[in-house]
Amino acid sequence: MKFATQKRVTILALSACLGASLSACAPILVGSAVMGSLMATDRRTSGTQIEDEGIELHAASRIDENLGERVRVSVTSYNRQVLLTGEVPSAQDKQLVEQVVSKVENVRAIVNEIAVLGKATLTQRSSDALVTGRVKAGMVDAKDLFANSFKVVTEHGTTYLMGRVTQREANRATDIARATPGVQKVVRVLEIITEDELANMLPQPAVNEVKK
Repeated sequence: MKFATQKRVTILALSACLGASLSACAPILVGSAVMGSLMATDRRTSGTQIEDEGIELHAASRIDENLGERVRVSVTSYNRQVLLTGEVPSAQDKQLVEQVVSKVENVRAIVNEIAVLGKATLTQRSSDALVTGRVKAGMVDAKDLFANSFKVVTEHGTTYLMGRVTQREANRATDIARATPGVQKVVRVLEIITEDELANMLPQPAVNEVKK
């Protein structure tokens, strides 16, 4: 692949039926860092958010121009890392999609998860959308996790997690996704940051000036 993922980006496929290896990863409470993470929303800069939106739009347009209706590909960009999902009729088409997307401005890495299959039915796509909604709802319900720190995508029962999160948050979100009905496998496409890095992203409390 032309684009090498950053060393801090972890791409880990996890079966939903895994045993105790991840179930033992209980969230670790780290005082103000946890409370702060609940206040954080999108951890990308506003400029990066705009770039991600542009990547998704331009990539989808170029895929349509080059491959047309014979493929169904979804493009999800987070922090300029692109996740490709969907279906194409051949391995050659899968590679062609990646090549097309690699030429889109601002793309820094590509994770190609496109399946060589016939197009998903409306029923399958609706089922995947429902699963995504359940995973997001589970994150919202969690008291030690901020759901807006993640992007969630589901294709053919596989749920993909994207975001800039700490290891604690990654493990917690994975546990939630694995426990969600309909999730067959979890794939993490996450940029791992430290708790200190997270704390530095958060607004600092104002210091009241003491008047003499």
